Amino acid sequence: DSEKTNPDLSDILSYAQTNNVATAKKYVFENLAKHKLDKVYSEIEEPIIPVVSEMQNYGIKIDKKYLEDLSKKYHKVLSGLEKEIYVLATEEFNIKSPKQLGHILFEVLKLPTAGVKKSAAGGYSTQIDILEKLEEFHPIIKKIIEYRELQKLLSTYIDVIPDMVGSDGRLHAQFFQHGTTTGRFSSNNPNLQNIPIKSELGKNIRGGFVADKGHSFLSFDYSQMELRLAAIFSADETLTEIFQKGEDVHTAVAAHVFKVPMSEVTKEMRRHAKVINFGILYGMGVNALKKNLGGTQKEAAQFYEDYFKQFKRFKGYLDGTIEYAREHGYTETLFGRKRYFRNINSSIPFIKKMAERTAINAPIQGTLADVVKLAMRFIDDRLRKEGLHESVHLILQIHDELIFEVKKEAMDVARKIIREEMEGVFEKSFIHFKT
Repeated sequence: DSEKTNPDLSDILSYAQTNNVATAKKYVFENLAKHKLDKVYSEIEEPIIPVVSEMQNYGIKIDKKYLEDLSKKYHKVLSGLEKEIYVLATEEFNIKSPKQLGHILFEVLKLPTAGVKKSAAGGYSTQIDILEKLEEFHPIIKKIIEYRELQKLLSTYIDVIPDMVGSDGRLHAQFFQHGTTTGRFSSNNPNLQNIPIKSELGKNIRGGFVADKGHSFLSFDYSQMELRLAAIFSADETLTEIFQKGEDVHTAVAAHVFKVPMSEVTKEMRRHAKVINFGILYGMGVNALKKNLGGTQKEAAQFYEDYFKQFKRFKGYLDGTIEYAREHGYTETLFGRKRYFRNINSSIPFIKKMAERTAINAPIQGTLADVVKLAMRFIDDRLRKEGLHESVHLILQIHDELIFEVKKEAMDVARKIIREEMEGVFEKSFIHFKT
């Protein structure tokens, strides 16, 4: 059941409709074989159980003094923002209260309410998407967005991480290898996969994570992996050729769509291509494209059409994936991991559309999860084989990225091994391409 993330014993017993663990185990493994998921378990999930356990037990060293100093600095900034918001609001109120904030924005400051949803209690929504739409109408909105970001960084990371550090000076977050519906990891206590890095405020948190004496961090991530997988799944000649040539995928796509040489692709053209490249992987339609690109509905529709004229097999793959999900009720990764969609044939249009969008992305995101897990397995095997297991430690898994703490004298050989194993996943795995 792909919807049952991070199941506990009661979930397993309930699934098998028994109170006996041995009976449940037998039932689960029979179903793994029946649904052809036994290799996903035996080749991907089972081998990395000790790898994940070791990653958690080893942890990551924290500079508590750095985070404590950052906390003092950020709380001062937060206090300053609070005062600025009160001045702009003409009165003091609880900024964290959606109800009170809604009262200030829509009743005191009289900001436009067109398109603003109301809660069950009757108050206006102050969610981030609403605030972003209102930003041009009053300077208080920008301050509130900044306040929320800073408050979240403090309450989720900066103020809590020092108290979570163990007696060894290291943070031991939890990682769940079955924590999402697509097979990706999730993280908790704290969630180290969700530290904001787009803003300078978020990036500064990373300074609190430090390598042990005589060690350095080594970070590896897969480049444009979801788009590469889209090329593999769709066998689209144009998209495949872009990667085979080693071209910047967003620039190359822009050149194809706008029908100009790559040297003439502007920053704006590349931005448009990047939006649609990633948007389509997540089932973005014309309306969402218009919102992300700006411009008119007609322009967005034209851009959408021009894109698929250049990548015809990619379009065929997307349509075929939805049809497959409608017929079978699930989609599969390249390695056979399944995600089920109970609402794919719903009579309620928006529920059906949501299931279709998710079905488009699930095989690609799920395959990336499989690839990263296999990489973790193969890297660990190789490090043990070459006697480097005590010198190279996996400390973090963040989506398509693996971060290691490495003894400085082992740095060069570790870099070579990890890269080779990450690049060689398909060749070493049990997958067999039909091409």
